[in-house]
Formats: sequence, structure tokens, C-alpha cells
Amino acid sequence: MPERTSYDAVIVGGGHNGLVAAAYLARAGRSVLVLERLDHTGGAAVSTRAFAGLDARLSRYSYLVSLLPPKIVRDLGLNFAVRKRTISSYTPVERDGRPTGLLVGGGHDRTREAFAELTGSDREFGAWERFYGSTRRLAERVFPTLTEPLPARDALRARIDDEALWEALFERPLGEAVEAAFTDDLVRGVVLTDALIGTFAAAHDPSLRQNRCFLYHVIGGGTGDWDVPIGGMGALTDALAGAARRAGAEIVTDCAVTGIATDGRTAEVTCEQGTFGARRVLVNAAPRELARLLGEEPPPAAEGAQLKVNMLLTRLPRLRDTRVDPREAFSGTFHVAEGYGQLETAYQQAAAGELPAAPPSEIYCHSLTDPSILGADLVREGWQTLTLFGLHTPASLFATDNDATRERLLAATLGQLDAHLAEPLTDCLAYDADGRPCIEARSPVDLDRELGLPGGNIFHRELAFPYADPDGGGSAETAPGRWGVATTHANVLLCGAGAVRGGGVSGIPGHNAAMAVLEGG
Repeated sequence: MPERTSYDAVIVGGGHNGLVAAAYLARAGRSVLVLERLDHTGGAAVSTRAFAGLDARLSRYSYLVSLLPPKIVRDLGLNFAVRKRTISSYTPVERDGRPTGLLVGGGHDRTREAFAELTGSDREFGAWERFYGSTRRLAERVFPTLTEPLPARDALRARIDDEALWEALFERPLGEAVEAAFTDDLVRGVVLTDALIGTFAAAHDPSLRQNRCFLYHVIGGGTGDWDVPIGGMGALTDALAGAARRAGAEIVTDCAVTGIATDGRTAEVTCEQGTFGARRVLVNAAPRELARLLGEEPPPAAEGAQLKVNMLLTRLPRLRDTRVDPREAFSGTFHVAEGYGQLETAYQQAAAGELPAAPPSEIYCHSLTDPSILGADLVREGWQTLTLFGLHTPASLFATDNDATRERLLAATLGQLDAHLAEPLTDCLAYDADGRPCIEARSPVDLDRELGLPGGNIFHRELAFPYADPDGGGSAETAPGRWGVATTHANVLLCGAGAVRGGGVSGIPGHNAAMAVLEGG
């Protein structure tokens, strides 16, 4: 039970953003109560022993880190680290009747040679270097602003100081820039995938939702690198929960909040354990959930569109492309059915209400970079994990029969992977203590039920451009406030992925909500 009946801040939801806010506020001397409906903290950023009897701690939902600012790790004194991957990606393809592919990473010369071998010249590699040189300069300018007060649109444009880049990423559909820069279908597809993670859109979608997703995927850390959390994603949230508790925050689990009442100055938060007064309420849940708790009309639905699969293998599968070591191919992002044309076809089929015939996905092996998530015996025996993230599978496809549709999609997705393997993936799957294959899949409907993600949307709603503008794209807030966390109630703030500059494992909205509280006294 909570120790008090009233607090300076009550935080609804003990995911990583709520824990960041709690730690900052408690360190500043505020009384803080975190209420979490599940029996553990962490939300989507957890590590789980998913397979009975096996010592493997998988990052069950969120799995890579890009947007977490080192500032938050330093400010809160977190014992948490990430490790870089030496290989960025491998994309297999069959050309001229033979298996080949594109390996990006392992150094400048090796990557250049891989491009030349696939495409027949140095043109695409030169375009790749120019394109990602531009996004890196963008990242260096934009990423530091994410933990500052929300800049005005014109101020961010001036800070980027590149009109061509601004036009390409903030004004025009991303497909135009990709097609202008690259000619090879496979290379175009690899670039476009960063615009489609959890986002159901075409390359030329006039809403620019694909642009907003792409932006957040290339600015992380000021470099755009996607790193592996040492110890799994749960290592981050465990460190955050520890930091919050040490600072004096109270964290209560198994406590579902049932309502929030506010007059703009004080508030009451009701849960199964009672009602608690608060000067401010920070909501680490989707705007849909906030509306329900306030008894208000919910915002427009923004469904998710992904399949998440976790696997444990006794060994990595062999590839048809024998030039590439599987340990390299799977240590980065392994792209499957993600050519530019394939992505468009999959989108069109899903938009028509059909499962994609060739479901696109991307895979990586956490344990190659960080074997600490496996027990010592499994490491010695050469066991590995695989994480798969499927694209273009909106929640509406699962509405009639979630279980059957998920199984059909999983089979089709693994079939696309098997086409590039020299042996079926099922031959490599481990079996748990109950004799079941070590593979689990989650649809958007499953993610909604388990984590409260609206329609399985991993960003809580459509992403917004990281500036203050009523037409900033994706944000339902007409006035997000100085820090991008305001709601229509003066003392109720969003501190989760649904805030402006939310989404991903970042802690940014938690930090920004805490700063808004501390500025307000």
C-alpha cells in the first residue's frame, strides 16, 4: 500500500518513461507515487524467460536502443550500457538465378565492395554515403533538441540549416528522396524500412507518417545507430526502477488505475487500493487510455501494424549465400522480403484487407552481441536468440480471428526467411522443458491486450514531427505546451510515447514531463 494519501506527483504507468519521470522528480525532492497495473514495472521494455526451463532472458517486446539520451543515463546514475553492432545489416536476394545479398558494415572498404558486387558499380555506394551523410548531419542538429523545450517549426528548420534536406524529409513524401538518390530496388528497400517500423504507410503517403517514422529512426544518439542493451531491455527498466526508489519514489504494482479527476489545480487518482490526491498527474499510457480515465471522448484510433516474434535456437541456420557467415548476417538487421517493390506490394495487399503474400520482416540476434542474456550452459552449447519484427500487418487484419491469422502470418513470414536459408529454420529451433518449440509471436491485437497499446500501436498514436506547430503532423494536441507533454488539463501531463517526441525506448517524454513539472514549481 502507498504510504500517503496525497503526493506532489502521481504517475500512472510504470513503463520506462514513467520511471524516468519518477526518478527525476523524486531526486528534486518531490513526493512521487507510481501506480502500475501489471505485477512488474517496465511496460514494453522488459526481459523475460519466455521458454519454460531455459535460462534465456529475451527482450520480449522492445529490443534495441537508439533514442535514449546519454544525458538521462548520466543524470540518474544508471548502471546501464549498450553495445554497438559491427554489422549494420544484411539483405539476401536472388539475382540471375543465384543467391546473393548486401552486407552493410565491417568497414568502409568492405561495404563499398559489397555494393559494387551487388549492383555492378560504385554509384549506389556513393549515393548511400551522401544520403546517410545528410541524415547524420540532421541527427547531430536535431537529437540534442529532444530534451530541450519544444522548438518552433521555423527554429528547428533554421537549426538544421539545409533547405534541400528539410524539403526532402519534412515537406515531401520520403519515396521521392529515396527514388531520386538510389536506383537499385534492394538498396531503396533497405533505406525505406526505417520509415515503416510500426508504421503502416506507403513510400509516397501524402500524410508523411513514413517521414516522421524515418526521422526518429535516423536521429538517435546524434548518429542514428541502433545499439544492443547489455543484459536485455529489462536491464534498463530495472536500473530506472532502482534509481526512482533510491530517490524516494514509491512504486506500487498490481494496481490498475480506474479514474482521474481534476479541476486543473489538484487531482485525484483512483485505483483498486484507494484514491490519492496529487498536485500533478503524469500519464505513462496512451492518449486513448488517458481519455478513458478522464471520462472523455477518446482520440482517433491509430492502429499498429507489426508482428513480433521471439525465438531460441540451438544454432544459427546456414545461408544459401555461402559468402556470408551467419554470425555476421544475423548480428545486424537481417532484412527479409524488404525490396522496395516488395514493400509496396505488401502495403497494397494489407490496405486491401489481405495478409501480404510475401510478408516483409527484419531479424537480429541479440545474443551474438550480448551473450549475457543466456545462461552459461546455453552459451557453451552455441545457442542463440532471434528477434523478428514484421511489417505491414495492421491490427484490422486480425479482428475476426486473431489466433488463426497470427499463425498464418507467422508461417508465411518464416517461409520468406526459409527461402534464403540452406536449411529450414525449424531444424534449428530449441525445445523448452515441456517439449514445445521455442518460438512465440505477438500480433497488434496481442500487444493491445497485454500492454494496453492502442490497436497494438507501439508509438501510442501517430508520431509527430519534433517541433511546436498545430499542424506538426500526427499530434492530436493543438497546444502541446513548452515541453510537448501538455494536455487540455493544466495539471495532467503525458509522459509516455503519446507525447510529442515520444516513441521508442528513449525516456525523453518522461524527462520532458518532469522538466515541465519542475518549471511549474
